[in-house]
Amino acid sequence: MKMLVVGAGAVGGYFGARLTQAGRDVTFLVRPARAEQLQRDGLRILSPHGDATLKPKVITTNEINSPYDVVFLSVKAQALDQAIKDMTPAVGPDTMIYPVLNGMHHMDSLVQSFGDKAVLGGVCLVSTDLDEQDRIVQITPMQKLIYGERSGELTPRIRTLDAIFHYASFDTELSLNITQAMWDKWVIIASLGLITCLLGGPIGEINGVPDGEQTALQALDECAAIAKACGFPTPQSALENLRKQAIMKDSKFTSSMYRDLQKGAPVEVDTILGDLLDQGHAHHIDAPLLQACCVRLRIYQNSLQSN
Repeated sequence: MKMLVVGAGAVGGYFGARLTQAGRDVTFLVRPARAEQLQRDGLRILSPHGDATLKPKVITTNEINSPYDVVFLSVKAQALDQAIKDMTPAVGPDTMIYPVLNGMHHMDSLVQSFGDKAVLGGVCLVSTDLDEQDRIVQITPMQKLIYGERSGELTPRIRTLDAIFHYASFDTELSLNITQAMWDKWVIIASLGLITCLLGGPIGEINGVPDGEQTALQALDECAAIAKACGFPTPQSALENLRKQAIMKDSKFTSSMYRDLQKGAPVEVDTILGDLLDQGHAHHIDAPLLQACCVRLRIYQNSLQSN
């Protein structure tokens, strides 16, 4: 089964590399400059699960001449529109599109572009980043893909995808309620992104000052309340784990959104936080910390565009 990974960044590059190592037929859709860099230096991973340097198969959009069986879509939200244009020649009537973007807004764009049948639900749980040498650095050992039909059906094609992802050196889960799983992740990344970006530091530093712990928990409760109002309450066990993570005094954890902020890079404020805030407004949920963080990050985003 032929798989096209759209983007060879921190997420798509990591999982695409692990699938390549496991013998899967993986090709990366990249820009010409990234293709040249990968062919010269290889796709390099630094990971608690083992470092690797691979010479991956790469392709640019004008070189696509036939559909792929699976499109693994892992770009940032701000790159989604261009990615849809670039990957369109790779999508045939039987292609499965497996997106692992954050939030839920991208699902509407993909369904509108490719139809309801093509689009699976997906969740990616990993903490990776690109360093100054374009190496993919895995920050924590966690590495998991969750996938499923949005209808909840156990179809032959989702079983086939499950077989492809299995035994590829990362954890997998075939979900019969993938929309709930996507909302669960949304609450996690929104909460941690809100806490670290609004309060300006790693979790441990936030909890090391007066009222830091209380503020972090209030931010988490706001996000969870919105999910519950929308009909996707976060499971109690997941909330308890998130609360423990949010109040750890010695934690050096920072969200990917905070790391992007520190680099002076664009942040996914509208898709991770802004869309959640809109959902809260629609259900009359008061979320002052979430609103404040959206304002802060939108000001930052506007400053990037004006420079």
